[in-house]
Amino acid sequence: MTEQRLVVVGPGLMGLKHIELILRNPRCELAGIVTPERDVFNDVGERLNVPLFHDLEACLTGVAPSGVIISSPNEFHYGQACLCIERDIPVLIEKPITSTYDDAVRLVELVARRNAKAIVGHHRAHSPLMATAKAVIEQGRLGRLVAIQGSAIFYKPPEYFEAGPWRRELGGGPILINLIHEIGIMRTLCGEISAVQAIVSNTLRGFPVEDTVAINLQFRNGALGTFVLSDTGASPRSWEQTSRENPVYPTYPDEDCYSITGTLGSLDFPTMRLKSHPAPQAPSWHTPFTEEVIPVARQDPLERQLENFLDVILGAADPVVTAFDGAQNVRVAEAIRRSAETKSLIAFEG
Repeated sequence: MTEQRLVVVGPGLMGLKHIELILRNPRCELAGIVTPERDVFNDVGERLNVPLFHDLEACLTGVAPSGVIISSPNEFHYGQACLCIERDIPVLIEKPITSTYDDAVRLVELVARRNAKAIVGHHRAHSPLMATAKAVIEQGRLGRLVAIQGSAIFYKPPEYFEAGPWRRELGGGPILINLIHEIGIMRTLCGEISAVQAIVSNTLRGFPVEDTVAINLQFRNGALGTFVLSDTGASPRSWEQTSRENPVYPTYPDEDCYSITGTLGSLDFPTMRLKSHPAPQAPSWHTPFTEEVIPVARQDPLERQLENFLDVILGAADPVVTAFDGAQNVRVAEAIRRSAETKSLIAFEG
């Protein structure tokens, strides 16, 4: 089997992880790295004996890659993705797909017009945890969805911001960096979001970007949701510290970051503790639940995402997360920010 030649743009936090996965995967090889000229990661090409470029266009011409993984700062995603797509080179674009919804719409249109192969790096969508929870919901074991409660509360240390000063600026905060993931999760599990209402604060850090957000959500199917996000709160109730999928973070197997409730039961996620009233038992607060823990066959979602990208390059699979999905996630994130600014409920049309 011919190895797929991949280029990584932006060898930062996520870019280095992509490089590690490429080097471990026998189906692909690292063909090149693109990084700014004055970048702290300029030595990575020499260490890995891989061509290093300071210009994406020169890289595409020089190495003719099978695919490109774009993990540069958010504001570069749109231009770099367009450059690849216009050359008919498959792309994996790290989340968020773009910094703005307008750019995301334009990119989705370009993908459609060029019939391009593009996936977006919402890697949690590839997690077996997500597949398991979605199956429970689709099997009707929760009944009709009523509500979802979620949280992503964690404390990012000062060195996180020192390593990437752009994370202090508008567009680099937790709404686009962290909440964008959660929006994808909630859309996957509960369907499209029809309205949002949010309050944000940057009181604790004082950066231009938010550090804490409280959100109400309405879904097209009538379900409601609440979500609290903070990157300055010391708590284990986040995907990172409950999913046990990233060894960088300590984990707490008894904690959850979501609770999904329907008319017949509720599922705590990711512990997969299911409390339900299976037929013929009629639901009632006077009736004890049937309790069980749904088993999960675990696998690294980033590995699964790379496999999906390689399959997409070969035309053997569709993207798990499409450009449209990425755009919708940005749309909701922008609406959340706009709701906080205007102190109003933002409803979506169409």
